Amino acid sequence: MSTLDHLPGRDLACDELAELVQRLAAEPELWRDEVSFGTDERHFASLHRDEHVDVWLLCWTAEQDTGWHDHDISSGAYHVIDGHLRETNFRVGGDHRVTVVGPGQTVPFGPDHIHRLVADEDRSVSIHAYSPPLWRLGVY
Repeated sequence: MSTLDHLPGRDLACDELAELVQRLAAEPELWRDEVSFGTDERHFASLHRDEHVDVWLLCWTAEQDTGWHDHDISSGAYHVIDGHLRETNFRVGGDHRVTVVGPGQTVPFGPDHIHRLVADEDRSVSIHAYSPPLWRLGVY
């Protein structure tokens, strides 16, 4: 049985989402066949969606960019499996914070998190989870 078979049937907190994406990264049989790299846009594949949790695999090539966005009412977490992502966090009245997130690293966040992600190298793979499920993004 996979990690996705044991979800608790309720919305998950940030730390639980972080644990979920870490566990899923260690189960490549659940996502390996979905890995694919496009030249113009990020490739993404839904791994799971129910009324409480939404899980995606994202595949990136160099300089592919999410643009500035938030996650509405959803908390989330992402885990980098391969490559590096550059996360920039929005700061009002100050310099934006830039962090390079590499293989094995996980970033949890709440619904107030405004950021953009950019692939920092040619082939990056990450798993993202949101709770409640992601229905819309705020785009800036």
